[in-house]
Amino acid sequence: MNSLPPVRLGVVFIAAFVVALALRVPLERFFVLSVPAAVQPKRQFFLDALLAVIAGIVVMNHNMLVFGFPVGSGLKVVLGCIVAGFFLALDTSLARERAIIHDALARDMFLPPPRRLYSLTRKFSLVSVTTTLFVSTILGLVIAGDVAWLAKIGQSGISVSQAQGSVVSEVFFVMAVLLAWVVNLIISYSRNLKLLFDNETTVLERVSRGDLSQLVPVATRDEFGVIAGHTNNMIEGLRDRTRLIAALKLAEEVQQNFLPRNPPSLSGLDIAGTSKYCDETGGDYFDYLTLPNGRLGVVVADASDHGVGAALYMTTARAFLLSGARNYIGPARLLKDVNWFLSRDSVETSRFMSMFFLEIEPSEQTLRWVRAGHDPAILYDSNQDRFLELDGEGLALGVVEDFEFQEYVQRGWNSGSVIVVGTDGIRELQNTESEMFGQQRLHDVIRRNASEPAESIQNTVLAALHDFQGDAPQQDDITLVVIKLL
Repeated sequence: MNSLPPVRLGVVFIAAFVVALALRVPLERFFVLSVPAAVQPKRQFFLDALLAVIAGIVVMNHNMLVFGFPVGSGLKVVLGCIVAGFFLALDTSLARERAIIHDALARDMFLPPPRRLYSLTRKFSLVSVTTTLFVSTILGLVIAGDVAWLAKIGQSGISVSQAQGSVVSEVFFVMAVLLAWVVNLIISYSRNLKLLFDNETTVLERVSRGDLSQLVPVATRDEFGVIAGHTNNMIEGLRDRTRLIAALKLAEEVQQNFLPRNPPSLSGLDIAGTSKYCDETGGDYFDYLTLPNGRLGVVVADASDHGVGAALYMTTARAFLLSGARNYIGPARLLKDVNWFLSRDSVETSRFMSMFFLEIEPSEQTLRWVRAGHDPAILYDSNQDRFLELDGEGLALGVVEDFEFQEYVQRGWNSGSVIVVGTDGIRELQNTESEMFGQQRLHDVIRRNASEPAESIQNTVLAALHDFQGDAPQQDDITLVVIKLL
């Protein structure tokens, strides 16, 4: 065996690995590329490691049969192929992982988060323990072989010196080869980590600028894969939120178009109205209806809850109201018809709407109103410095289908009187101490500004609400209509 030329031994090794390399292509197509991308690096490792072991076994059997190698030498060949196959398989597995990352980036695709986590600590520990085991085994075999060789040739000074040199050179050779493989693995894994980190950072930088067009490829089943998966979930959530915000903005725009842009111009009346929602959309509603014989209808309504659902309910009620106003007879009959339709549609939703409908007849100075579960309107007579409530009985719309609403009438008014119709969001507005604005503060603002135009009174009330609220959040919609009787 000692007389065997190294070239012939090298040819045997090269031939065995060339055959393994030729078999690798079809086996890779069948065993690696046919499974999901997340599993391919693991399969690549097992395939290449197994081919290296098979090549080592083939070389061992060939050497034993053809060259007469002993079993011990054959096992050393197999061990060397196992060590080489381990490091080569790790490198090809990382290369496969890198190819998956590039492919995911090129095709703008991403994989779901890994179901099972293979942590970096576990990977590094496995490689470290395996490398330590290989080093210990190889060094043990080297030292044992040199000791056996020393025992055969005797223990002269020259032989001991030769044994020391042989051990040192063999240890250096083994450590150099292993170190080269480890460094290669570190470089290969660093390339993968850099690719993942750079892509993750790039995507997050885009997200910070509002660009949600790109996702992070999930190509590993370690912490980077988990982070990438959760990043993608975050981006998908932001996309949904962006679409929802866009839809809410559109709904807000549509709902604002439902509200009157300008108050009606009628002799003897000065009117101003506004709504302020706590969300993009709300359930509050006000409107002015042109009625027969020069009369004016003023509507203020408040749907239960607030937000998109309340806005849709309000839109439905508005459609019923405008349709019924075309054949207007009186406020009680109008609200009865609206209530009938709303009650039919509210059976499954349990929604309802309060409404105050005020009919003003300027020529006769007559007020007619129906109170459908809504806060009473406030009438302030500045000549007598007296507050009255346009009160009365009435149930909210959408509760009882055949409810009969009561109509109330007041004839005559003093010039300069002010009517304020609002929703409960005014008196129930809270400040940072959870104190409500209340009815008395509203009365005080109206009394102090009763001589001003309707719009000025409205703006002063809104300013008082804003000052009272401070930094507290607005928890309900606010609607206010101010009518000054001239």
